[in-house]
Amino acid sequence: MDLKLLTIDAARSAVQDGKITASALTESFYAKIEKDDPQIGSYLALSKERGFAKAAAIDDMAKSGKVLPPLAGVPVGIKDVMVTRGVRTTAGSKILGNYIPPYDCTAVARLESAGAVVLGKMNCDEFAMGSSNENSAWKPVHNPRDLSRVPGGSSGGSAAAVAADLAVATLGSDTGGSIRQPASFCGVVGLKPTYGRVSRYGLIAFASSLDHIGPLTKTVKDTAIVLRTIAGRDPMDSTSAEVPVPDYLAELEKPIRGMKVGVAREYMGEGLDPEVRSAVEDAVQSLAELGCEIVKVSLPHTEYAIPAYYIVATAEASSNLARFDGVRYGYRAENARTLSEMYRRTRDLGFGTEVKRRIMLGTYALSAGYYDAYYLKAQKVRTLLTRDFDNAFKQVDAIVAPTSPTAAFKLGDKTDDPLAMYLADIYTVTANLAGIPGISIPCGQTKEKLPIGMQIFGKHFDEATILRLAHAYEQAA
Repeated sequence: MDLKLLTIDAARSAVQDGKITASALTESFYAKIEKDDPQIGSYLALSKERGFAKAAAIDDMAKSGKVLPPLAGVPVGIKDVMVTRGVRTTAGSKILGNYIPPYDCTAVARLESAGAVVLGKMNCDEFAMGSSNENSAWKPVHNPRDLSRVPGGSSGGSAAAVAADLAVATLGSDTGGSIRQPASFCGVVGLKPTYGRVSRYGLIAFASSLDHIGPLTKTVKDTAIVLRTIAGRDPMDSTSAEVPVPDYLAELEKPIRGMKVGVAREYMGEGLDPEVRSAVEDAVQSLAELGCEIVKVSLPHTEYAIPAYYIVATAEASSNLARFDGVRYGYRAENARTLSEMYRRTRDLGFGTEVKRRIMLGTYALSAGYYDAYYLKAQKVRTLLTRDFDNAFKQVDAIVAPTSPTAAFKLGDKTDDPLAMYLADIYTVTANLAGIPGISIPCGQTKEKLPIGMQIFGKHFDEATILRLAHAYEQAA
């Protein structure tokens, strides 16, 4: 089979109709991973025993003539911040280098229940902290569109694997744009759902109030299939919402004519690369030609999003990562003479530079005398950003913006300038702060043939609308 053209429906149908077995399809992907991934670096671990066992079970179902589940035989990859029973899970960090989880992340369990074959664990920035996938403790990920460039982060391995046909679909996590920005850089589709739409149970936490699990795929339809599979209330996660999950596939085919689409001036101003601006403006014009009404809206507090995000995110990271101390699981420094020395040496040797930087920032923001000035103020700004979106959505059904201010940059270009790296998320962090859904879809390319992504924001729990708009644009493009 041509793996480049393989979608979820095509893979499932081929297995159901007997054109290929799930085991043979799985073997084809492992062969391609062995051949191509050494130069990309998208996988950290392969779960062959688990993958082939699931494929064999699907083949048995197909032979018996049973109707297969919606993801039957579909090879998928899982970002290494989601725990997988019996398969090493490191969060891209040396401090978890020997961790074998005893249970599965809910999203992973739901994929497997729907028939998906888990190929392995995807490379990522350490503890999902990064915008380039150069912060992995193990190896950087290279962009398959241009191996000299980054794939975006922190879900760079997940995006690169889909772009390089090393998986049909993958799961990533998005704390400040970590699904959408890599999707943009690699030219694939990436969705961050509403906060609470998908259970976070089994997701190794970076910032608990900002973390989201979502899919990366080749098409909007595939994204809808995966989201329908993993969404819904989970009693193991108290923050998952008791909100009905619509049939996203059925919603895709509804017309978009007459829908109001907002364009925020704050997202199209200074700092936006001219080629990205042109591609997004052309995409907005395409939506207008499809019958959408384009409305100018304002999100006036956008300029405060990056500082507010990096205070809230680092504060929560400081708290969440306190558990990695060498006592209960993970790496432990040797030859420490006292408990205090063991703590210090374990965290010093186990964590990378960027993780230490964010822990320090967060600890400072939460310290006595600074909590009100920094963390509390950032939370107030977060409320203002949420109100901006609420007010805009009184006028429009969705909002369109660039996903990233530039296309993929060169490996090493921003590693010595953390602030420049943080600004790569300037158009994505607002959705995490407000908890609204957002999707990135390819909308063009630069003169150097690098993908450009367009982002569509929707109202809380209205993933159906942004999927419908994205699908209509994709079909017309």
